[in-house]
Amino acid sequence: MSLRAYIFLKDVLLLALTAFGGPQAHIAMMLRLLVNKRRYLTEQELIELNALCQILPGPNSTQTITAIGYKIGGPNLAYITLLVWLLPATIIMTAAAMGISYLQEQHISLSFLKFILPMAVGFVAYAAYSIGLKVIHTKTAATIMVVSAVIAYFFNSPWVLPILLIAGGAITARRYRQHPIEEGKKLQIQWANFILFVLVLVVAAVVGGATRSLPVRLFENFYRNGSLIFGGGQVLIPLMYTEFVDFKHYLTSEEFLSGYAIMQALPGPVFSFCSYIGTLSMRNFGFWGQVLGSFMATAGIFLPGTFLIFFVIRFWDNLKKYRIMKASLEGISAVSSGMVAAAAIQLYHPIDNTPLNFGIVIATFCLLLFTRIPAPLLILTGLGLGFIL
Repeated sequence: MSLRAYIFLKDVLLLALTAFGGPQAHIAMMLRLLVNKRRYLTEQELIELNALCQILPGPNSTQTITAIGYKIGGPNLAYITLLVWLLPATIIMTAAAMGISYLQEQHISLSFLKFILPMAVGFVAYAAYSIGLKVIHTKTAATIMVVSAVIAYFFNSPWVLPILLIAGGAITARRYRQHPIEEGKKLQIQWANFILFVLVLVVAAVVGGATRSLPVRLFENFYRNGSLIFGGGQVLIPLMYTEFVDFKHYLTSEEFLSGYAIMQALPGPVFSFCSYIGTLSMRNFGFWGQVLGSFMATAGIFLPGTFLIFFVIRFWDNLKKYRIMKASLEGISAVSSGMVAAAAIQLYHPIDNTPLNFGIVIATFCLLLFTRIPAPLLILTGLGLGFIL
């Protein structure tokens, strides 16, 4: 491995330990460190790579930094980049899940989390507002957002959400003629990584169904969700809540919200929240069972996006010129916004509907909207008040 690759990995680790604030903040920090300071790529190349990752399912900032690693040093450096980027947050979220599991085993009250539960709902509500502000520009998109929010709220099934995403993309794809034509070369597609992407999904489903092994089924669940999530970590929340709290009852609402709030106080990829869910899903299997659950969840949620970015990046320069791709993104983004809005309401239901809790939700939303107080500081304040009061 070249000296340049080692320096790049050190920069990735620095980002993994300091990049707070979700995908938008992550991209800003990548621009400052990887483009302006190190000049690994140009600003235009970073913008285009990020645009590519936004039309693919999976974690946007994770795919972007993995793609940068691919451009610098090929597949091997890309895989190491992925590991360096996700390990810090994954380890912390696994430890947090084990800590909560231990407290419950010792019958120690989790009442110190009472303030961060409604705060987590405030974060999700703000995410819905932020996404909607960026992606809703037409009456069609607004209609898709509202309809998808209503359907996602009333039909609480893991299978409804991916159908909504596909339908939303199909609706706006029909308006592709509104986008300007760009000339490009004929696509030369290498199918190896796409075949691997599909093969892993099929094998995991078959083996999980045949053996009923919980670790394998966890991997399949997260891999399937990782193949369908457009729009970053915020869109992850409604899918995870529906499947693992409402449908499979692996976590309680309190545990889910606590983990999401903790995630807001950490740097790195929001998708590492899945490590927390995987750990608690295997709490009855001891320490190493929980470690296995974390590994299966983490591998499952991150691998699809990695396979797809390796597949698409080879012909991205020509694919991005197709109008139908640009048009479908409008509908997919609108559905994502509606799903997150529905999730904010769903997540509030299990919390006691008191004036205090409702006020905390509103206060959190307003602080995020009107101030620049960092999310980690808000969460730490909520935890501190929980311990004191």
